[in-house]
Amino acid sequence: MIALTTPYLWYTTRATGLVALILFTMVVTLGTLVANRIGGTTVGRFEINELHRSLSMVAVVFLAIHIITTVLDSYVSTGIISAFIPMTSAYKRVAITLGAVAFDLILAVWISSLLKLRITNTSWRFIHWFSWISVVTALVHAYMSGTDSRTGIGLVLVSACSGVVVLAALWRFFGRPTRAAGRTALSPLAKLKPPANTRPVSRPFASSPRPPTRRGR
Repeated sequence: MIALTTPYLWYTTRATGLVALILFTMVVTLGTLVANRIGGTTVGRFEINELHRSLSMVAVVFLAIHIITTVLDSYVSTGIISAFIPMTSAYKRVAITLGAVAFDLILAVWISSLLKLRITNTSWRFIHWFSWISVVTALVHAYMSGTDSRTGIGLVLVSACSGVVVLAALWRFFGRPTRAAGRTALSPLAKLKPPANTRPVSRPFASSPRPPTRRGR
């Protein structure tokens, strides 16, 4: 049985945290492509949207592993409550609080995306703005709490993700075309609801071919 103080938990926490940060950066960038209606004949908007959705689910999985391994590791005093409620961690309280805020916002965005067909477009768009706050908060959390984020390759990854997020945000706000205002991309895999006013045409009897008419002799 693996002890809760094994360094492998700490290695897994660090690795999954960096991978989740990179994936969420890609998710935000792809979301900007979807919002700005980027797509052509080779790679269409629906394909970009599906890649955006798929990567977001993979990123949530890595984030969940990152949180679970952090909670299980008894070397640091971080409980499961600290992953959801800010200012409840005894270990690096401010940094873990930022991580909890980022996780709560990401969870809200992810749930709203799963319920996209059940909520209004205005509510979905409002909740989806939280993704920008969550990514920025996650970047600060990674820099403050990560042991590898302030030196070497870790610092390069955090800096690169920060630059990509800034460029994506600038393009999202200043490069969005006017024809995309107030519109959201719909997944081609989603089940569309039929219009409320349309009624199916009832045909109780199958139409039979008309018999040929007889001409009088």
